[in-house]
Amino acid sequence: MPIPVEPSRPVAAVLAVVPRGDGVLLVRRANPPDAGLWGFPGGKVEFGEALPDAAVRELREETAVTAEPVRVLTALDAFEWRGAPTPHRHFILVAVLCRWLEGEPVAGDDALEARWFSLADLTDDSPDLSRDVAAVARLAAAAVPPP
Repeated sequence: MPIPVEPSRPVAAVLAVVPRGDGVLLVRRANPPDAGLWGFPGGKVEFGEALPDAAVRELREETAVTAEPVRVLTALDAFEWRGAPTPHRHFILVAVLCRWLEGEPVAGDDALEARWFSLADLTDDSPDLSRDVAAVARLAAAAVPPP
């Protein structure tokens, strides 16, 4: 049984950042925050679950892609406002760099769509992307050693 989250406390979540070639894997989110926008596969960390394990689990659930975690890239804040002057919910998103092993993306779980995006097509001001997606994708591409 899940433990209820107090609205005044941040929720820990992970993002699975999976670069491959000159692209990165994104999903179109089905749920808030950022429903309808493209972002990295991810979700809440379960109690007792290590961040790398949460990232590869969420990746598999949302895309059917298998990857291995490499390292934590960065952490971000995400707020769900719902039109109020104070946040309805606050998420702390830990971006985990993952190395693609196998599988082609198929949307599942909380994803409406899943596909590879060219890094060249991701811009910081794209209205279809969640905040910081382009910047985190560039960070991931720079962190991957050349073959």
